[in-house]
Amino acid sequence: MTDQTRLTTREAADRLGVKPETVYAYVSRGQLSSERAPGGRGSTFDAKEVEALARRGGRREPAGGGAELSVRTGITLIDRDRYYYRGVDAVELSRTYGYEEVAEWLWTGELRPGVRFSAPRESLDAARLAVGALPAHSGAMDRLRVAAIAASAADPLRFDLSPEAVLGCGRALIPTLVRALPKAGGSELPDRPGDRSLAARLWPRLTTRTADTASVDLLDTALALLIDHDLAASTLAARVAASARAHPYAVVSAGLGVLEGPLHGAASGLAHRMLAEVLERGGAAPVVADHLRSGRRVPGLGHRLYPAEDPRAQALFALLEELPYAARALDAARDVVATTARHTALHANVDLALAVLTVAADMPAEAGETVFAVARTAGWLAHALEEYEERPLRMRPSGHYTGPKPPQPLP
Repeated sequence: MTDQTRLTTREAADRLGVKPETVYAYVSRGQLSSERAPGGRGSTFDAKEVEALARRGGRREPAGGGAELSVRTGITLIDRDRYYYRGVDAVELSRTYGYEEVAEWLWTGELRPGVRFSAPRESLDAARLAVGALPAHSGAMDRLRVAAIAASAADPLRFDLSPEAVLGCGRALIPTLVRALPKAGGSELPDRPGDRSLAARLWPRLTTRTADTASVDLLDTALALLIDHDLAASTLAARVAASARAHPYAVVSAGLGVLEGPLHGAASGLAHRMLAEVLERGGAAPVVADHLRSGRRVPGLGHRLYPAEDPRAQALFALLEELPYAARALDAARDVVATTARHTALHANVDLALAVLTVAADMPAEAGETVFAVARTAGWLAHALEEYEERPLRMRPSGHYTGPKPPQPLP
């Protein structure tokens, strides 16, 4: 390296060993920043940035169309039918600690046994007021999205992206989302952060069934298991928002928007309806046949990242076996797996396990999606914390233009 601090496009291309056009592709992807050259002719580049990119492997042409986006992350690893939070087996972690403890540890690296998150009065009042204004037919995801926006508007410090501020947002936003949801029935116990877990506060918003210890513990484990799962579609959306330096509430809103897609968070609702129909019709065979006849996939089966059974499903099924009231729904799920296994070896995934819980506990079909959304909020914020430390706008793919070749006549 010389003492030169700005490089021309040609000099940057020579140091990286690429074409000049590729240098601008690096700019569009957020891997390099540029400034107009004096006099407005061409661009200049920071020599240190160019050298750093070269050390990271920039001395090659970027992958062309069809290449998958790769994002550096130290949060979740999926490997050989197991998955790990920061190198720790996620299933074992979720069996040992509650959702709030796992979330806090994932954010900070510090384990705080018994930690409880609480909702600030200003945020909760704003969220409840906004949720209360929605039409009566609104679903839980509608309410969660509106609650996140209202809580954001109530927080004048939301644009502070320091780690301390983002952590404070997470500890406040998650219980705000939960308590902004209307109760399914009965009276709610006072929100005493010191002795009631987030799962205990969520349970009465999902069902009128009395919350026994084993059921709440199962829900707590489910929340912890679902905190993160590498770069799922909603997590990628959250990271893109964080890359653009959106505030944490906007990051969560981005994740919630993608999660609502039928191929993501809503999958457990499809499995719920299928299990309810299996119980109603007395067996899985006619239900599976109807799905296949109409060209639909049988929900709750298979996962592209796990050749064998989803480890999250295994953990939840083991706990469901300890709940007497879940026996019929469990048998229905096993019947579905056995029926489809006659032709294809598809294992149960976490959506089917969530469906067993929601059907057995008399929850609505969308309850699994609610659990998913609340749980994954902690994961989105973990990714936001990570992304805020990266170069802004680094996740800026370049489009592969397929339109008419210019110049075209004015329409």
